[in-house]
Amino acid sequence: MFLVTGANGQLGNELRLLLGERAIYTDRGELDITNAGQVREFAAGNGIDLIINCAAYTAVDKAEGDEEKAYAINALGAANLAQAGVPLIHVSTDYVFDGGACRPYTEEDKPAPETVYGRTKLAGEKLVMENADTALIIRTAWLYSSFGGNFVKTMLRLGKEKDVLNVVFDQTGTPTYARDLAEAIVKIIPQIKPGMKEIYHFSNEGVCSWYDFAVEIMQTAELPCKVRPIESKDYPTPATRPFYSVLNKGKIKEAFGLEINHWKKSLNDCLKKISLTD
Repeated sequence: MFLVTGANGQLGNELRLLLGERAIYTDRGELDITNAGQVREFAAGNGIDLIINCAAYTAVDKAEGDEEKAYAINALGAANLAQAGVPLIHVSTDYVFDGGACRPYTEEDKPAPETVYGRTKLAGEKLVMENADTALIIRTAWLYSSFGGNFVKTMLRLGKEKDVLNVVFDQTGTPTYARDLAEAIVKIIPQIKPGMKEIYHFSNEGVCSWYDFAVEIMQTAELPCKVRPIESKDYPTPATRPFYSVLNKGKIKEAFGLEINHWKKSLNDCLKKISLTD
């Protein structure tokens, strides 16, 4: 039996659709991952033989003033799951990098997080590697889906309400459809071997800015809202966003035989799903 933590989030909900009754799905109400004893008892009592950790403190700006809680969930919680005695797939983030690169980040590049969120997620990665016998860490970026709140759904809402939107053009990365990441995880699970301890990168293919992403959302959804490019300095936030966070996916594609969709195709797939649920 699998355990999916953070099951009410974007990735957790996509895994729920794919794994069905093969997994137990928990969020903070069912399992407090910051409680080591509770995690061990839950895993043993429910016959868990693999954990997929989607639980995280992801409020990037709020974390700047709430480091203790962010560390408890992103670092200590990850360590507790790693100590449960079963293989762990742990989801991490591009925020472990400072965004100063000029080529896609590989798993061998040295992390240098500049935010509380990034530092606590990196701490979680290190604790997973130190405490798990078998663990795969998958870093992803710019996650969105038809579930929960995210950039795509915000743009759709604002695009219906406003004639003009300002969106930053000097932050570059790759959007990731949570459905694609969930499907990749499901394909990876049967290929996990005892003793594996690796870090992988996963996002959709291609590169864009948040401005490009917003323009594509408006065009694909056929919304008349005009998108204007602005610089990050014109949209200050408590947490500094990486200016460049493109991830190199070569390692995960080769290791597990994955083919990854271009971000525009995946965005189109997601928008079709959202339109069916509206």
